[in-house]
Amino acid sequence: MPTMTVKTYRPVADFIAAVDHKTRQADAVTLDALFREVTGWQPKMWGPTIIGYGSYDYTYDSGHSGTSLATGFSPRKANQVLYIMPGYQDYGHILDRLGKHKLGKACLYINKLADVNLDVLAEIIREGVTDLAKKYPVTPT
Repeated sequence: MPTMTVKTYRPVADFIAAVDHKTRQADAVTLDALFREVTGWQPKMWGPTIIGYGSYDYTYDSGHSGTSLATGFSPRKANQVLYIMPGYQDYGHILDRLGKHKLGKACLYINKLADVNLDVLAEIIREGVTDLAKKYPVTPT
């Protein structure tokens, strides 16, 4: 299992406090509060740089299985990366209202929170967790 998907015991507050980029650090504090509010869950560190909320166990058709965070984010040097599983293929109607962002397969890239509508971001987080729970049992943290 890749290190980034393994839950660790580093305090989330210590990780956020150590983020060098001050805008990313301030945005990480805001994102942490937003994810807590939307999910009702406490954050846990996954690997050295991902803050996750909830978890789920999965098994692919190939037989590969594991545990991953249900949703979360990582304050990276280039941008904030939000992990909202299982992806964004069905969220175009919501993403159109979000503001400036880029998409990956199951990642949302935001340069700074000032570029997006936080109410829409909360809606995306909520929808992502709801969609994930339709496929896999989600365990709160």
